[in-house]
Amino acid sequence: MKQVLEHPLLSTSHCRLCPRNCEIDRNHRVGYCGCFSTVKAARAALHFWEEPCISGTKGSGAVFFSGCTLKCCFCQNHAISSGQIGKDLTPQRLGEIFLSLQEQGAHNINLITATHFLPQILPALELVKNRLTIPVVYNTSGYEKPEMIDLLKNYVDIWLPDLKYFDSALSLRYSKAKDYFAFAGPALIKMVQQCPSPVFDSQGILQKGVIIRHMVLPGCKEDSIRLLTWLQETLPKHSFLLSLLSQYTPFYRSSDYPEINRRITSYEYNKVLDTAIALGLTEGFMQKKSSAKEEYTPPFDLEGV
Repeated sequence: MKQVLEHPLLSTSHCRLCPRNCEIDRNHRVGYCGCFSTVKAARAALHFWEEPCISGTKGSGAVFFSGCTLKCCFCQNHAISSGQIGKDLTPQRLGEIFLSLQEQGAHNINLITATHFLPQILPALELVKNRLTIPVVYNTSGYEKPEMIDLLKNYVDIWLPDLKYFDSALSLRYSKAKDYFAFAGPALIKMVQQCPSPVFDSQGILQKGVIIRHMVLPGCKEDSIRLLTWLQETLPKHSFLLSLLSQYTPFYRSSDYPEINRRITSYEYNKVLDTAIALGLTEGFMQKKSSAKEEYTPPFDLEGV
């Protein structure tokens, strides 16, 4: 593991952790992610609003990290994705948090938006690896370097990526990342190669595997259909679970983009859902339209950190 921890890609002095390659010395200045190199988290607590096989009955041990490598205009977690809210943590303290969540009964350790802090998170996992007996979930926007996925092979048990866009014009407009799918597609393929089929325990809680999330956006059902078609054509059958989300709610700066300043319609979501079924992508989860509520965003009040 020492070789991985010393990999040049994990350096923050000329940061290239994410596809932005901002090369900023984050020991002294904030990177594109909005953060210095020190780990910063806004919440570490049992979380019950993930997919049923992640949250289960006891909750997922969710650690919400501050900052983000994307700039989504509809971000539900915008209060922390800007990097302004959160508490600085040492790797030692982070390891203690992981163990505390395990002691509280968490089904897993859920690392939410962690990429820009991996040089500190991986040592924290190393410190507690002999005492951590629950799976580690990597909960990501999908905007990842495939080579970073390779480095995480021995640390991550469950991959929980978003797959947001196929069209580069959409990803540029709404997340300031024209190359989103150019990275997310290959990264997702790597995830599935590492975890080629879901593994559950006797209670139906996921222990290893990939859950691919896609949130249907207003006016973007055709892009959703292109993504589903790509999944069906590219990934082996039964190799992943699909989580099709209807929870889009106008947040943050959505009002600056009138075409998405509304919730999705039942027609839009059902059209995408029908396509998933027609393509045989029936292993996974769908959401009720009632899931589009602001109260599903937890309070970022530094609980547990």
